[in-house]
Amino acid sequence: MALEWVVLGYAAGAEAVMLLLMTVPGLDPLRKGLISVIRNLLKPFLSVVPFCLFLLMDIYWKYETRPSCESESCSPSEHLRHQKSIIKSQRNALLIASALIFYWLLYSVTGLVVKIEQLTKRIEKLKSQD
Repeated sequence: MALEWVVLGYAAGAEAVMLLLMTVPGLDPLRKGLISVIRNLLKPFLSVVPFCLFLLMDIYWKYETRPSCESESCSPSEHLRHQKSIIKSQRNALLIASALIFYWLLYSVTGLVVKIEQLTKRIEKLKSQD
């Protein structure tokens, strides 16, 4: 596996772990510190989007320039290599989609958690005024 796919896999994994820690109930003390860390990481993690687009173009280019093996003149090993290439492209496309979805979910959930905390502080402030 090429280095760029390993990097994208680690980025998607880190996003998934952070998303899981944000949404698991009972981790309220940890969540406050985690929110500040995630908010600081969202901008650097935005680089995942153009990186995914670059890798998607790479998949498309490899798909367009790959040798086809549709005739009966293909040997079994050539046919197998062709099938493996298609499977790798599909796997990599799923990795790209998961990285983009995890980033979007992390961004959305972090924004919602911050809004919930702000509303909770407002409610407490209004209760203390009464």
